[in-house]
Order: sequence, then C-alpha cells, then structure tokens
Amino acid sequence: MTAFARREITGIWGNAAWELRSINHRYLETYIRLPEQLIFLEQAIRERIRLCLTRGKVECNLYFYVNPNVQSTLIINKTLAKQVIAAAKWVKIQSQEEGTIEPLEILRWPGVMSTTEQELDTISAELLLELDATCKDLISARETEGKALKKLIEKRLAGVSAESAKVRQQMPTVLVWQREKLLNKLQEAQVKLDSNRIEQELVILAQRIDIAEELDRIDTHVKETYHILNKPEAVGRRLDFIMQELHRESNTLAAKSVNTSVTASAD
Repeated sequence: MTAFARREITGIWGNAAWELRSINHRYLETYIRLPEQLIFLEQAIRERIRLCLTRGKVECNLYFYVNPNVQSTLIINKTLAKQVIAAAKWVKIQSQEEGTIEPLEILRWPGVMSTTEQELDTISAELLLELDATCKDLISARETEGKALKKLIEKRLAGVSAESAKVRQQMPTVLVWQREKLLNKLQEAQVKLDSNRIEQELVILAQRIDIAEELDRIDTHVKETYHILNKPEAVGRRLDFIMQELHRESNTLAAKSVNTSVTASAD
C-alpha cells in the first residue's frame, strides 16, 4: 500500500524526525537514510520494520539535529568544522555574495558535532521507540487506503457478477440466433444436408461457443476474491493471482463469443 508517516521527537540532546514512505511491491525492500553519527542503528531499524511490515518498498529517513547548547555531552570534530568553514568561505568568494557564516549551520553539518557513547545509547533508545510509533502510524495509513481499495474492488466485483448473470441469461437467445444464422447460410448456399448432419453441425457449434464453464469459473473467482478481502493478513499476492485468473477467463469468453453483447460483457 502507498502510505506516509512522520513523527518528531525532542530531547535535551536536540530534536529528530522519522519519515516512512511505502509503495506497493511484491516483497519487502527497505531503504534507510541515517545521519553519519547514527549509522550503527541501521540493522536495528531494518529488524523493527521487518516486524511490522511484510510487503512494500519502504523508504526510511531519520533527520537528526543536535542541540549545540548542551556542551557537556557533545564532541566537536574540529578538523571537519575547519574544512566546512573553509568550503563555505570559498563558495562565498566564488558567488561574490555578502553575508556571514552562521556558527549553528556549521555545527549542524553531519559529523561536525557528535555525542559521547553513553549519550548515544540513551538517544538511540528514544529514537527506536519513536520509530516503533511511526511504523504503527504507517500501518494505520496503509489500512485506511486498504479499506478504500476494498470498497472499490467490491464495487468492481459486483459489476463482474452482474455481467456474468447477464451473459447467462442471453446464452439461450444467442444459441437460437446462431442456429438460425447457420440454417440461413445453408439455404443461401443451397447446400443440401440431411437433418441428422445439420443437427450434428449445430451440436458442434453449440459446444464451440459454450461458455458455461468460463462463467462458472468467473463466479467462483469472484466469490474467492470476496473471501480473500475479508482476511486479516496480507492478501496482495493471492489477489494478484485471482485477478490474473479472472483476466484469463474473460479473454477466453471474448474469444468464444459470437455475439457483440457477450463480447462487450467480456471486455
């Protein structure tokens, strides 16, 4: 399911935000973007996402900003900070624009400011708890879309059932029409056949255009789809298979059709 969830968290260490996006996919694929100082959390994040999701292409982003006022627990990478400042000055010269370099912007540069290992453990625990909550929000968003899609699919299924019933009702008339059409062609061609031979040809024709089995299978697939839609677990793969079967039966129906009305229903 396509869904999006975002949660923000604030602590004495600073603030952070989780963003989760998911789109349809046959399997679970997770893409994670983390700030440099928290890259060690990647495996834990993958495991948590795997616990709550089974399918989908999921993009996970963590935005992390350290509070520069908390000096006691922060470590500044002075070498990197000097490089960032030098690069900023060079850009300023090249662009020939006036202005000052904001110290806070330098400190926010990835890797310039980090925390002690003990502080990172505390921050990590808070972040992972918030990730769990974000995953729940994502699931809720997917469920909302799923309910809307369920209603849409059920509406289409009702249409398929109506067309199937319509074709069943038309078939006796179609057979009579096809019989008369064949007899008229024989008369126009002045072909003389005994009544037994004509009946044999009519039986063969009726068998060739008989679509009762296809209609039965379509009705069965529709009932199975209703059943699948009411299951609590993920049903995407099963639905994919049933939709392929419905498409195959409708193609066979159209191929056997000798009547424009039946062909229109198959389409």
